[in-house]
Amino acid sequence: MATLYRLHPANPESRKISAIVEALRGGSIALYPTDTVYAIGCDLNHRGAVQRVRQLKQLANDKPLTFLCHSLSNIADYAVVSDSAYRLIRRLIPGPFTFLLPATKLVPRLVMNPKRHTTGIRVPNHGICLALMEALGNPIISTSALSLVAPATTAATMDKAQLFDALENLVDIIVDDDQPLSYQVSTILDMVQDQPLILRQGRNWQLAQEWGADLAP
Repeated sequence: MATLYRLHPANPESRKISAIVEALRGGSIALYPTDTVYAIGCDLNHRGAVQRVRQLKQLANDKPLTFLCHSLSNIADYAVVSDSAYRLIRRLIPGPFTFLLPATKLVPRLVMNPKRHTTGIRVPNHGICLALMEALGNPIISTSALSLVAPATTAATMDKAQLFDALENLVDIIVDDDQPLSYQVSTILDMVQDQPLILRQGRNWQLAQEWGADLAP
């Protein structure tokens, strides 16, 4: 059964953050809130934990995993960011946007798209996520938890208690921010080419369009 931590969404208690980070470093899998949906995640650099996340999501190794960074400078450690991409990302972070970018050598092969050598990166607008990454010193894997317990047609009717009950034996840590469950996914932008493309119209996708991103054909 997972260990439950209740944290303030904007000012999480440092003692609890430290306990969660210690567990993540040891390979634990966490169910945690973001500025979009609840996510399943782990330390980006713990291979065994990343593989467990893949198994939970039933993802083949050629399917990339998104991870969270704490800042634009941190994104630049893990992705090649062109000048045009930099200008757009700077306007949109922190926020509910996933950026597909060419991966650097710091991105584990188990995380990136092996054919395109790209990776999906977010900088969330959520105090708990940012505190965890600051204390951990590494990005955190972030993949939607809702799809594990309900089809897309019924996920929006699920409450937080049902989500926790369904996953408490599949994860090691559950983080509760005492906020209502969100069902809005992130907007996905392909930033590999010079012209950014909106691949998925998630939360605040119109803002990305206003700043120059096009809708994918």
